Amino acid sequence: MTPHRKMVALFALVLAGLALAGCGRKAPLDTPFQAATEARKQAIEDGDANVPPEPKPPVSDKPFLLDPLI
Repeated sequence: MTPHRKMVALFALVLAGLALAGCGRKAPLDTPFQAATEARKQAIEDGDANVPPEPKPPVSDKPFLLDPLI
């Protein structure tokens, strides 16, 4: 291998390592209902004039016809 090819391979490895290091979940995911509730609570605490409306609670999960097949 020529020195140029080694540098290109090293650069590709470093780039792939950085890309993989950025992947992954850092915290648990929030549902849209939880996110809206937190945004409303934060706006009220901050005394914001534009408080988002109260979110509707999520509808309970309805079983689907093909669920038993899964």
